Amino acid sequence: MRRLVDLSHRIEAGMTTYPGLPGPAIGDHLGFDESSGHYASGTEFHIGRIEMVANTGTYLDVPVHRFRDGWGLDHLPLERVFYVPAVVIDAPGPTIEPAVLPAAADLVDRAIVFRTGWSRHWGSVEYGAGGHPHLSVDTANRLVEAGVALVAIDSLNIDDTATDER
Repeated sequence: MRRLVDLSHRIEAGMTTYPGLPGPAIGDHLGFDESSGHYASGTEFHIGRIEMVANTGTYLDVPVHRFRDGWGLDHLPLERVFYVPAVVIDAPGPTIEPAVLPAAADLVDRAIVFRTGWSRHWGSVEYGAGGHPHLSVDTANRLVEAGVALVAIDSLNIDDTATDER
Protein backbone atom coordinates (compact mmCIF):
# COMPACT_ATOMS: atom_id res chain seq x y z
CA MET A 1 0.00 0.00 0.00
CA ARG A 2 1.28 3.45 -0.90
CA ARG A 3 0.68 6.47 1.26
CA LEU A 4 1.94 10.01 1.32
CA VAL A 5 3.32 11.46 4.54
CA ASP A 6 3.28 15.24 4.88
CA LEU A 7 6.55 16.32 6.52
CA SER A 8 5.97 20.05 6.22
CA HIS A 9 5.83 22.60 9.02
CA ARG A 10 3.84 25.81 9.23
CA ILE A 11 5.82 28.86 8.12
CA GLU A 12 4.94 32.20 9.70
CA ALA A 13 6.10 35.74 8.99
CA GLY A 14 9.33 36.67 10.77
CA MET A 15 9.91 33.30 12.40
CA THR A 16 13.45 32.04 12.89
CA THR A 17 13.98 29.05 10.63
CA TYR A 18 17.77 28.83 10.62
CA PRO A 19 20.22 30.86 12.75
CA GLY A 20 21.58 33.87 10.87
CA LEU A 21 19.14 33.65 7.96
CA PRO A 22 16.28 36.13 7.58
CA GLY A 23 12.82 34.96 8.53
CA PRO A 24 10.02 34.77 5.98
CA ALA A 25 8.19 37.93 4.92
CA ILE A 26 4.54 37.12 4.19
CA GLY A 27 2.03 39.67 3.01
CA ASP A 28 0.03 40.94 0.08
CA HIS A 29 1.30 41.72 -3.38
CA LEU A 30 -2.12 42.90 -4.44
CA GLY A 31 -5.20 43.05 -2.23
CA PHE A 32 -8.84 42.77 -3.28
CA ASP A 33 -9.41 46.52 -3.00
CA GLU A 34 -6.31 47.41 -5.03
CA SER A 35 -7.00 44.81 -7.71
CA SER A 36 -10.59 45.89 -8.39
CA GLY A 37 -9.35 49.06 -10.10
CA HIS A 38 -7.43 47.01 -12.66
CA TYR A 39 -10.25 44.75 -13.85
CA ALA A 40 -13.86 44.81 -14.97
CA SER A 41 -16.49 45.75 -12.43
CA GLY A 42 -17.01 42.97 -9.87
CA THR A 43 -13.67 41.31 -10.71
CA GLU A 44 -11.07 41.30 -7.96
CA PHE A 45 -8.18 39.16 -6.78
CA HIS A 46 -5.94 38.62 -3.82
CA ILE A 47 -2.36 37.80 -4.70
CA GLY A 48 -0.21 36.87 -1.74
CA ARG A 49 3.52 37.34 -1.51
CA ILE A 50 6.05 35.18 0.29
CA GLU A 51 9.74 36.04 0.45
CA MET A 52 12.08 33.59 2.14
CA VAL A 53 15.41 31.86 1.74
CA ALA A 54 15.30 28.44 0.09
CA ASN A 55 16.44 26.70 3.29
CA THR A 56 13.17 27.41 5.08
CA GLY A 57 11.11 24.61 6.58
CA THR A 58 10.85 21.34 4.72
CA TYR A 59 13.07 21.65 1.67
CA LEU A 60 15.10 19.57 -0.72
CA ASP A 61 18.80 20.14 -1.32
CA VAL A 62 19.97 19.23 -4.80
CA PRO A 63 23.57 19.12 -6.07
CA VAL A 64 23.68 22.82 -7.05
CA HIS A 65 23.31 23.68 -3.34
CA ARG A 66 26.79 22.31 -2.72
CA PHE A 67 28.54 22.06 -6.09
CA ARG A 68 28.91 24.92 -8.62
CA ASP A 69 28.39 22.58 -11.56
CA GLY A 70 25.59 20.59 -9.88
CA TRP A 71 22.07 20.36 -11.26
CA GLY A 72 19.14 22.22 -9.75
CA LEU A 73 15.65 21.33 -8.64
CA ASP A 74 14.37 22.06 -12.15
CA HIS A 75 16.31 19.00 -13.36
CA LEU A 76 15.10 16.60 -10.68
CA PRO A 77 12.96 13.81 -12.12
CA LEU A 78 9.90 13.48 -9.86
CA GLU A 79 10.31 9.69 -9.88
CA ARG A 80 13.42 10.22 -7.70
CA VAL A 81 11.33 11.64 -4.85
CA PHE A 82 7.73 10.54 -5.37
CA TYR A 83 6.57 7.10 -4.15
CA VAL A 84 10.11 6.05 -3.34
CA PRO A 85 10.07 3.17 -0.84
CA ALA A 86 11.18 4.55 2.51
CA VAL A 87 13.10 3.22 5.48
CA VAL A 88 12.44 5.18 8.69
CA ILE A 89 15.24 5.03 11.22
CA ASP A 90 14.81 6.27 14.79
CA ALA A 91 18.05 8.03 15.65
CA PRO A 92 17.99 10.73 18.34
CA GLY A 93 21.67 11.61 17.93
CA PRO A 94 23.31 13.96 18.47
CA THR A 95 25.72 12.22 16.08
CA ILE A 96 24.08 9.52 13.98
CA GLU A 97 26.58 6.73 13.36
CA PRO A 98 26.48 3.88 10.78
CA ALA A 99 25.47 1.35 13.44
CA VAL A 100 21.83 2.53 13.14
CA LEU A 101 21.70 1.66 9.43
CA PRO A 102 20.21 -1.57 8.10
CA ALA A 103 22.20 -3.79 5.74
CA ALA A 104 23.39 -2.02 2.57
CA ALA A 105 21.06 -4.14 0.42
CA ASP A 106 18.09 -2.63 2.32
CA LEU A 107 19.21 0.90 1.42
CA VAL A 108 19.48 0.71 -2.38
CA ASP A 109 17.09 3.10 -4.15
CA ARG A 110 15.32 3.87 -0.86
CA ALA A 111 14.41 7.12 0.84
CA ILE A 112 16.15 7.00 4.20
CA VAL A 113 14.28 9.07 6.78
CA PHE A 114 16.02 9.77 10.08
CA ARG A 115 13.42 10.45 12.78
CA THR A 116 15.35 12.25 15.51
CA GLY A 117 12.55 14.01 17.35
CA TRP A 118 14.23 17.38 16.82
CA SER A 119 11.24 18.67 14.87
CA ARG A 120 9.48 19.17 18.21
CA HIS A 121 11.59 22.36 18.47
CA TRP A 122 10.39 23.78 15.11
CA GLY A 123 9.59 27.49 15.35
CA SER A 124 11.42 27.93 18.64
CA VAL A 125 14.84 29.38 19.43
CA GLU A 126 15.93 25.91 20.58
CA TYR A 127 15.53 24.55 17.02
CA GLY A 128 18.67 26.40 15.93
CA ALA A 129 20.44 26.80 19.25
CA GLY A 130 22.97 24.02 18.61
CA GLY A 131 23.32 20.37 19.50
CA HIS A 132 20.90 19.20 16.81
CA PRO A 133 21.08 15.60 15.54
CA HIS A 134 23.20 15.13 12.41
CA LEU A 135 24.92 12.44 10.37
CA SER A 136 28.53 11.49 10.92
CA VAL A 137 30.79 11.57 7.87
CA ASP A 138 30.97 7.75 7.99
CA THR A 139 27.17 7.50 7.93
CA ALA A 140 26.91 9.89 4.99
CA ASN A 141 29.57 7.94 3.08
CA ARG A 142 27.84 4.63 3.77
CA LEU A 143 24.55 5.99 2.42
CA VAL A 144 26.24 7.19 -0.77
CA GLU A 145 28.05 3.88 -1.24
CA ALA A 146 24.77 1.98 -0.74
CA GLY A 147 23.05 3.95 -3.51
CA VAL A 148 20.18 5.51 -1.58
CA ALA A 149 17.66 7.58 -3.55
CA LEU A 150 17.45 10.39 -0.99
CA VAL A 151 18.03 11.11 2.68
CA ALA A 152 15.76 13.08 5.02
CA ILE A 153 16.14 14.26 8.57
CA ASP A 154 13.79 16.12 10.94
CA SER A 155 16.57 18.29 12.27
CA LEU A 156 18.05 21.74 11.67
CA ASN A 157 20.67 20.33 9.30
CA ILE A 158 21.91 16.93 8.20
CA ASP A 159 25.47 18.19 8.87
CA ASP A 160 27.13 19.02 12.17
CA THR A 161 26.97 22.81 12.21
CA ALA A 162 29.34 23.14 15.20
CA THR A 163 32.23 23.40 12.73
CA ASP A 164 32.68 24.97 9.27
CA GLU A 165 33.08 21.56 7.61
CA ARG A 166 30.26 19.95 5.67
